[in-house]
Amino acid sequence: MGNSVFAVTVMAGFFPIFFKSYWSQDVAASLTTARLGYAVSFSSLFVALVAPFLGAWSDGRGNKRLLTVGFGSLGFVCTGALSLIGAGGWVWAIIAYCGGILGFYLANVFYDSLLVGLVPPDKRDWVSSLGYSFGYLSGGLMFAVSVWMTLAPGTFGLSGATEAVKASFWLASAAWAVGTWVCFRLVPEPKVPNQDKPKFKETWAALKQTYQTVRQHQAAWTFLLAYWLYIDVVSTLVVMAVDYGLSLGFQSKDLILALLMVQWIGFPAALGASILGQKIQTKNAILLCLAVYGFVCVWATLLEKKWEFFVLAGLIGLTQGGVQALSRSYYANLIPPDQAGEFFGFYNMLGKFATILGPLLVGTVGLLTHQFLGDSGLGIPHLASRLGFGSLLFPLALGSWIFFKMSRSPQAR
Repeated sequence: MGNSVFAVTVMAGFFPIFFKSYWSQDVAASLTTARLGYAVSFSSLFVALVAPFLGAWSDGRGNKRLLTVGFGSLGFVCTGALSLIGAGGWVWAIIAYCGGILGFYLANVFYDSLLVGLVPPDKRDWVSSLGYSFGYLSGGLMFAVSVWMTLAPGTFGLSGATEAVKASFWLASAAWAVGTWVCFRLVPEPKVPNQDKPKFKETWAALKQTYQTVRQHQAAWTFLLAYWLYIDVVSTLVVMAVDYGLSLGFQSKDLILALLMVQWIGFPAALGASILGQKIQTKNAILLCLAVYGFVCVWATLLEKKWEFFVLAGLIGLTQGGVQALSRSYYANLIPPDQAGEFFGFYNMLGKFATILGPLLVGTVGLLTHQFLGDSGLGIPHLASRLGFGSLLFPLALGSWIFFKMSRSPQAR
């Protein structure tokens, strides 16, 4: 739950706003969007390269909890460092932000894999959804406090909104630190059989074998391909939606309130996803969530009014936690329990590799459109931003189709 505060307050909320208005002053919107997208892509690429290896290594050594704490510590330290960076320091802001993203994503590799050893298969939908639900609750509560600080800084003894945003980075860092401590002290980890601890060279050999094993599990392998594509949209919306709203000219206050609404809707919706999965089967619930995302992406390219942004935020709140939780539990039921770390290493690798493509696609399409046609080319206001955001429809559609096909195969039943 602690790292959920980082996801909401920093990644989705204040960092895109601060990056555009404070750390990148007097810079074209398409350029700041590209910088933000490339930073996320670089961080995600690193995660994609090391996640499978670290997952395999943790399976042999039984240190998933320790690695969760270690990478979580990297994340909350870098989050706190954001508050120390002055106006115009976009380079340092990007460096600290990338460190926070690395800590967030890599900690989740081991956090996710703990699910298999701690929870029986018939309870994984519920526990996975419960985890996301409490993440939305804790993230929403802490984000509400941060929003209150920015709207009424004097109440907290702060000089203005700028100081309040910097204080929110400290608050997110502290919440993440507390969550990391709770994980270290209270979350158990199943013991691995007594054997020699694997060395790095042996881990690479085991990883190669795991790759072959994953390929032999056809249902799991095909699901990973589909997940890689469709989670692109989910992950990219987290880090780019506020930036997109700013590019269209919406006020930061309205965007923050819409994001806060996502958290409050997401809390019960994530729990409801588990019930929905039981009623109509997990695979059908995932497909329903993906259909909603397709509708959101199409409408977003035509967005003009403030109320439309709030409606789309509500739809995302209804489906975001559900598709994440149900995808994790669906995959957990496809893999061998004794290789959960390795299989979830691939799961997180492909999920983060999708986060490479999404921000990269949004940033590049928007930047190229701006260079060749201008931001209002063809007489369409903010054309560059709209086309960049609309490009997310391609991975979403392909991933949804692959998942639809594989979920109906005999191996996935």
